[in-house]
Formats: sequence, structure tokens, C-alpha cells
Amino acid sequence: MAGNTNYDAASISVLEGLEAVRKRPGMYIGSTSQKGLNHLIYEIVDNSVDEHLAGFCTHIRVTLESDGSCTVEDDGRGIPVDMHEKGMPAERLVFTTLHAGGKFDQSVYKTSGGLHGVGSSVVNALSVYMDVYISRDGFIHHDRYERGVPSLELENGLLPKVGKTRKTGTRVNFLPDPEIFERTRFSATEIKSRLHETAYLNPALTIQFQDLRGEEPAEEVYHEPEGLVGYIRDLNQNSQALCDPIYLKGEAEGIQVEVAFQYVDEFRENVLGFCNNIFNAEGGTHLTGFKGTFTTVMNTYAREIGILKDKDANFTGADIRNGMTAVVSIKHPDPRFEGQTKTKLDNPDASRAVGKVVGEQMVLYFDRNLETLKAILGCAEKAAKIRKAEEKARTNLLTKQKYSFDSNGKLANCEKKDPSQCEIFIVEGDSAGGSAKMARNRNYQAIMPIRGKILNVEKATIDKILANAEIKTMINAFGCGFSEGYGNDFDISKLRYDKIVIMADADVDGAHISTLLLTLFYRFMPELIYKGHVYIAMPPLYKVMPKKGKEEYLYDDRALEQYRKSHKSGSFTLQRYKGLGEMDAEQLWETTLNPETRRMKKVEIEDARLASNVTEILMGSDVPPRRAFIYEHARDAELDI
Repeated sequence: MAGNTNYDAASISVLEGLEAVRKRPGMYIGSTSQKGLNHLIYEIVDNSVDEHLAGFCTHIRVTLESDGSCTVEDDGRGIPVDMHEKGMPAERLVFTTLHAGGKFDQSVYKTSGGLHGVGSSVVNALSVYMDVYISRDGFIHHDRYERGVPSLELENGLLPKVGKTRKTGTRVNFLPDPEIFERTRFSATEIKSRLHETAYLNPALTIQFQDLRGEEPAEEVYHEPEGLVGYIRDLNQNSQALCDPIYLKGEAEGIQVEVAFQYVDEFRENVLGFCNNIFNAEGGTHLTGFKGTFTTVMNTYAREIGILKDKDANFTGADIRNGMTAVVSIKHPDPRFEGQTKTKLDNPDASRAVGKVVGEQMVLYFDRNLETLKAILGCAEKAAKIRKAEEKARTNLLTKQKYSFDSNGKLANCEKKDPSQCEIFIVEGDSAGGSAKMARNRNYQAIMPIRGKILNVEKATIDKILANAEIKTMINAFGCGFSEGYGNDFDISKLRYDKIVIMADADVDGAHISTLLLTLFYRFMPELIYKGHVYIAMPPLYKVMPKKGKEEYLYDDRALEQYRKSHKSGSFTLQRYKGLGEMDAEQLWETTLNPETRRMKKVEIEDARLASNVTEILMGSDVPPRRAFIYEHARDAELDI
């Protein structure tokens, strides 16, 4: 028998300290992609924001250094440097020990964005080096780490002092580890969006951003004294507002609640939730409390002023939120989230607290602003009429299920019924679809051919979207419905496939098709992306056939350039694939379908506000903003040359 047959205490691996973080980084920062890389900065910034919430920090500076590192500096109290009872300086305990920090002591931080106290130590573990400078007690104290391990000798058991100062605060400089991350260049666009968002949530805080990596330094200063009201104005800057932003504030059950909302003349809703400055991409109990109470109060008003008669059914929540943009921000002393990356709040008391504050404050506001109330209820009335007209079409759409294997270009389903083991490939073109059907493992792989480019849902009305044959087929196949807003009529638990893979040609048309599909998913089935079910296949661009040696597939021009450096001209034959249809079934299986050898990109959304704005700019009808965006971000693009 192969392997070690002894199973005893020596067989049990114990990952000591930060070694566990380096071994399984995704458990702590979500992924090692661009999203996880940027998350390192957010962890350090969140610590500075917690100092601000405690009343001791007014300025934060974030600098992307020319050497690829990042520096985060604040004017808070500075991390404690005195000896801890554990036998080391408190600062070193914070940066080397999981679940260590002031966030566990509510006398230090009443509210905090940190959940597990792992932020600083995780960033340390995943960095080539980290330098920490702490200004407090009249001195500047310095510590340094290399891949999480302290590299400075202590002086009498304490951190070395490298200068005197009258200031207080903490400065952290770190360089992400290329052994951990797929790429180590921070995304300035996403980081600036997150910092700006943080400024809106903290009106008394000023955040400075510098990017020193380009030919000329770039700098932005974020200070938003209007807070959530300013945030709402920003979110709706490209829309026609039906009323001024409405701001509600209060406290219940020890939880501070802030809500701002505004209605625009568009058929959509955009409700964002934050807990302790952390964006909750999947919402949670605070949004449940807001939506439920808002719906109840508005239905009561609709009956009081005669918009709804006794015989009429209540407006649905989606009706009432038609045209709404809202931000719900709470400060909770003991938040519980689903997952380390804090995508969904799980505290039942948050729902009660938000419901109580919103219910009381809504009545106070709308009793004094009847015209605004009527305008909002007018949106709900309009939405209800459209909903009723669409219900028959929607019912027909979602009940006509066709899942047979066929030969006329429709869905070729897989044999397994367990969604966790199934995947579906959306393939453009008849020839590629035919090859894919022959190449796949029909036990667990379904193929859905689509013909040409699907509808651009950013420009289309709801009735046109629901009437589109390709979109109908996808909604039917996925099985979880269709929603005009996050979570309305969409049930992720009914999804029939664990992986939804977009498989398009590696050219401009293929990229456009992928973008159209992603726009559809993001606008009307966003949970598919947030829950990690959407992927993009990475078919090869080339096949090289050397006169001696093994054939290879190359996936981009960089790979071809590297291959040419190590192989003489004329020693190999090069085949370029112009499309998936040029591959035979065996090649398609080997390169694109086989889980053992294929390459795929998982689609992730880091910043919902930024994603929504960029989708609107790039896929909408307004040309000047699209042109300006492309020019501004051209230098950030990664080109295959």
C-alpha cells in the first residue's frame, strides 16, 4: 500500500501563528486575486478608521509608493508599545498574533469594523516586509517584519526608539508578497472608490490618497461633510432626481442608525448596506429591517391618502423601492457577519433597531412633506402597474421548462441533478457550440449555445429583456429567476449549476459578448456573481508544435513571446486559433473544458458602487462619459503585446 500507514499524533499538522495565514490566505482575505490584494490596504485603513470612530483620528493618508509598496498613516493615538502581559510589546502582539487587538475591549473601541482581530497580522503575514512607525509618548518607535517574522532586536524588551516627536499616530508600510498574490500592483481606481466611500460614511474624517507609481504623482483628498446625503448625490449624479435626498438618524438597542435615500426617474433600485463602515455586498439584517419597515409605513400612507383602496392589494416592497437609491449605515458594538470578508450582516437586533429608527423618523418626515410622499407613492403606483402587466409573461417564462438534449442549438443539459456537481457553458456560435457538445463530459457539463450578441440590458426596457429568446433560455436553464433589484424575485438556492462559464472567442467580438452577458448577470442576477458562480473560460490563442518535444498551448501573446525566447525560429510550427470553432472536440476538452487542465477566471465584484457606475458608463447610451472613462483608464489596462 502506498503512503504512510501510521496515523498518530505525528500525522496531525499544526500551523503555528501566521503560518496558517500564508498556507490558506483565502480564508482571511477572500482570495489572492486583485480583490484580495486591495483588501490588504483596507484592513490597515479600517484600523485607522476605528481610531477615528473612537474620537482620536481626523486624518488618514494612503500612499501607493513607486516601489509597489503601500503606506497608511494616521494621526490617532498610536498602537500601544508598552510591555504586554504576554511578554512582548503590545504592538508586536498586534502584528504577529491572530485575534489580538483593542477591538476585543469595548472600553477601547465601542464599535469597530474588525470582526476577528486578524487584520494587521494577516497583512503582515502576506507581505514581503512590513515597517511600522508609532508616534506616542514623545518618541517614534520602529518595528520591522519579513514575511510576518520580526527582524529587529528589541531594546530592553521594547521597540527601538528612532526619534522624538510631539505628534501621535501610526504609519505602516508594506510590500505584498508575489509568492502569495497573482499580481502585486494595487488598483488605484478601486482603492480611491473605497476611500471616497469611507469619507462619506465618516463626515468628520479627511483621507488623502497619493499614487507615486506613474510619471507624475497623482493625489486626491476626500472629505465629505454632508456624509450620506453627499453619498446619495454622488450615486445619483447621472440621474434625474424626483426629490431631494432624505436623511434619517437615530439610536435603538445601543445601535446607531443612519439612512439616506432619494428617488430618481428610473425603473431600478439601489440599496447599499454598511455596518461599522464595512460594505455588506449581500446585505443582511439591517437592510431587511429597513426594507420591511419602509414597505409597511408607505403602504399605510398609501391607504390613508387614498392611493390604495380597501379592495386593492398592498404595494410590494419592489414596487415601493422602484426608483430608490438608499444607503443604510449602522454602528454596532458587536457585529456578526457571514464570512471573514463581511459580505452579509447576521445580527437580529440590527433589523429591530433599523426598523424602529426608520419607522419613527419616516413618519416625522413625511407628515411634514406631503408632496414628496405623493411623488414617491407615484413611483410605487407606476411600478405596480408595470409589474401586473408583466406577471403573466414572467409566469410563462419561468414555467416553460425545456431541458432535453437536442440538436437545434438549444440547451444540451447534463445528466447529474446535484447542482454542486454541475456546470453550464454559455458558448457563442453554432460551430463552437457543436464542438463543445461533443467535447464535454455530459455527466456534469451542460452546453448552451447562443447566436450572436445578446441584448444590451443597460439600454433596453424590461419588456424587451423578458422577450429576448437568448435571455429567456438562460433564465429557464439557471432556474433561480430574474430580478430587477438585488434579491427581489431571485432565489439562489434554486440554481441548477455551481459554475456558469462564459465561453467566447479570444477576440474583440468575444470580449463584447462576455461583457454583454456580465451586464445581464450584474443587473438582473447579481447574486450569481456575489456568490462566486460566474466564470470566464480562457481558451488558448496558440498551439505550438515543435519538431522535437511536446506540443503546447499558449494562452496569450506574452506566453508566445516567452516561448520564442527559448526556442529558435523554425524549430516549431505555430497555429493561431481565431475562434473556438477551429478546435476539434479533443482540443476543446483539453484546453477549455477539462477541470484538470483548463484555465478560468472567476468574476468578482469588489466595489458595488464603482461596478454600477462603470457598467452604466460603458454600456449605457451616453457617449462622452464613456470616451472620458476610456481615456482616463487606458494606462491602467493590461495589454497583450
